[in-house]
Amino acid sequence: MRRKSEAWLRERSKDYYRRKAREEGYRSRAAYKLIEAASKRPLLGRGFKVLDLGAAPGGWLQVASERIGRDGLVIGVDKTPVTPLKSRNVKIILMDVKSPVLPSVVLSVAGGKLHTVLSDLSPNISGVWETDSEVQMDLAETALRIALETLKPGGCFLVKLFQSPRTLEFYNSVKNLFDEVSYFKPKASKPKSSEIYIMALRFKPKASTRI
Repeated sequence: MRRKSEAWLRERSKDYYRRKAREEGYRSRAAYKLIEAASKRPLLGRGFKVLDLGAAPGGWLQVASERIGRDGLVIGVDKTPVTPLKSRNVKIILMDVKSPVLPSVVLSVAGGKLHTVLSDLSPNISGVWETDSEVQMDLAETALRIALETLKPGGCFLVKLFQSPRTLEFYNSVKNLFDEVSYFKPKASKPKSSEIYIMALRFKPKASTRI
C-alpha cells in the first residue's frame, strides 16, 4: 500500500509541474528546473549575456529572458527550430552544438564574452542506459568546451548529466576550472530520471589552458 501511495505522489508531482507550466505560460516543465537553480546561485543577473544550449522548445529562454532584463541578452542554440519569443533580449541560432564554428558565431552575436552558459542538452533516449549515459556525457563535454571558449572570467556554468560512473570524473574536471562547483537535483525532474546538474561559479580562464 505504501509503494502505491509513493508512486501516486510521484505521478502527482510530475503532473503538477506540467500543469503549472501550462498555467504560467512556460513552454516546458523544465523551466522550473532553471528557476530553482537560479534561486540557489547567481546564474542570471540583470544585464547578463547568457547562452542556452539545447534551447528547444524555449522554456529556459523564457526564464533567462525574464531574469536578465531588457539590457541583457540570451542566445538560444538548437538544431531543432525554436518558435521565436516576443522578447527583444532573445536571439536564436539554428545550429548543431557540435559545429566547430559555433563558439565564434555566439561571440559575434553576443558582441563579447558571456556571463553564463546553460546546457540542458539531452540525447534521444534509446532506453539502453549505458548508451544514453555515454551520449549525455559527450553532450556535457561539448557544452563545457563551448563554455571555455565563450565565458568571461568569473562566469557561470550549468550543465545536465545522467548519473554514471563518469559523473565524478566530469565533476572534477569542472572543479579545476571554477572556484565553486556543486551538484543540483531539481524538484521538477521526473521521478525516475537519473538526470543531475552541475552548477559552477567563477570561471578561471587560466586553468582552462592547462587541460
